Amino acid sequence: MSTLLLDRSIIITGGSTGIGRATALRCAEEGALVTIADVNDDAGNEVIEMITAKGIEAQYCNTNVTKATDVKNMVAQAIQKFGKLDGAFNNAGIEGNFTSITKMTEEEYDRTVDVDMKGVWLCLKYQIEALLKQESPGSIVSTASVAGLVGTRGGSAYCGAKHAVIGITKSAALECARKTIRINAVCPGVIQTPMVDRMTSGTGITPQALIEQEPMARLGTPKEIGEAVIWLLSDLSSFVTGMAMPVDGGYTAL
Repeated sequence: MSTLLLDRSIIITGGSTGIGRATALRCAEEGALVTIADVNDDAGNEVIEMITAKGIEAQYCNTNVTKATDVKNMVAQAIQKFGKLDGAFNNAGIEGNFTSITKMTEEEYDRTVDVDMKGVWLCLKYQIEALLKQESPGSIVSTASVAGLVGTRGGSAYCGAKHAVIGITKSAALECARKTIRINAVCPGVIQTPMVDRMTSGTGITPQALIEQEPMARLGTPKEIGEAVIWLLSDLSSFVTGMAMPVDGGYTAL
């Protein structure tokens, strides 16, 4: 086992599947004490079982990131079990409905923004509050997207929310820069996850079409995003804050 995150208490929202799951497993491999927060209880507890089977401490916390009471409880539960909070990966998100702005309903817009933007804001609010109360250093990473760096047809809600995540990240980073708390975002490209499977199902967009638009001619893997998150959570990135880091196979270089 590596030790980049040895004995560090790390919260991972959306840790039951996809990027969150891969990152939770990698954090555990690096010695972290993991709290997985999600609404998918069965998948979340499955990941916990995979971690604890290796003799590493971990716990699951049912959390709806759009609810302040849930987020406050998530932070409190991490501290109660592990005695502290050292960092977090705010990854919970939904793709919402990709359709033209004129056809998108207000309810669809609100749902996407609530989870993808407000959820990150609430997590940062209560995680930073806990770190300040501890008077201890910390590192928090949130999932934005390449859709937070460029526009996408039909993505007014999703792109808007992910652009906002980057703005929130930069603002929080400046607020915390002299308090030994680093705040960054990771911007995945098209990654082979259940979310991408849902986005392509029934839309006429094939996996091959996605691959053909990628400079590296392949999709990314959840583990590749996890490796970037590990770096940002660890002391290897000790002078990095306020960054929106693309992990996109060169897509935003086009």
